[in-house]
Amino acid sequence: MPDLALLEPVDYLVVGHVAHDLTPEGPRLGGTVTYSALTARALGYRVGIVTAAGPETSLELLNDIPHISIESPRSTTYENIYTEHGRIQYLRAQAIRLNLNKVPDVWRRASIIHLGPIAGEVDSVLPAGFSPALIGLTPQGWMRQWDSEGRVSPKRWKDYEPALKQAGAVVLSREDVGGDDEIIEHMAGHTRVLAVTEADAGCILYWHGDRRRFRAPKVQEVDATGAGDIFAAAFFTRLFSTRDPWEAARFATLIASHSVTRIGLEGIPTPQEIEASMMEVLQ
Repeated sequence: MPDLALLEPVDYLVVGHVAHDLTPEGPRLGGTVTYSALTARALGYRVGIVTAAGPETSLELLNDIPHISIESPRSTTYENIYTEHGRIQYLRAQAIRLNLNKVPDVWRRASIIHLGPIAGEVDSVLPAGFSPALIGLTPQGWMRQWDSEGRVSPKRWKDYEPALKQAGAVVLSREDVGGDDEIIEHMAGHTRVLAVTEADAGCILYWHGDRRRFRAPKVQEVDATGAGDIFAAAFFTRLFSTRDPWEAARFATLIASHSVTRIGLEGIPTPQEIEASMMEVLQ
């Protein structure tokens, strides 16, 4: 853990567990905080991370990003099994919960604070003492449940209105709500800006009672892991800089579509992809 007295301010703070993803090729670093933090950094933001991990997980790929990692007996560990009927996901282990009151003061004033849980590990409402310009939520970790064997399935996020009222923007996937349009419409009615990602179909954005679809360009998909987290970071940062949700949604859709053409963290946007996406949305 870094010396807290030496921490510099950040523009983009993301809070949540890193994931220890089990794959046929071996363990892989993942989780919303990993993909979103690396994306925000690629987009030119000063990034900070608050997370928890066990000794089995290497955070070497995050060495260039200031991060506070709380020691935990285990990391939050997921295993995805792909079948002809779709993905089956298992939660194999959980790291300890994160306490927002432990976030260093210097990071509480980040321009963007992104709460990105993957297993319900952090509260959904910021306590007093935080003053971001934009609170972004990716609530998938509050919308999951698992049985005694760890098999993951969607669940209703109870009492979400206070979190949505505080947030400036929310990004979730249709998968997060089990495809339930009623839940999506209800959440949209309580959210300033809601982006619902739909894999290769792009996203639907809800804002000021309006909804628009942003279609993703056709690409050769290699690995969609982390695409939603990359979308979220691109969306939050673009929304913060332009205050234009429509433009932010289009930009994020383009960035995320590039990401699925590579495996895992190789999908973090390149300078060329960022420039091309910027040029396209500004045309």
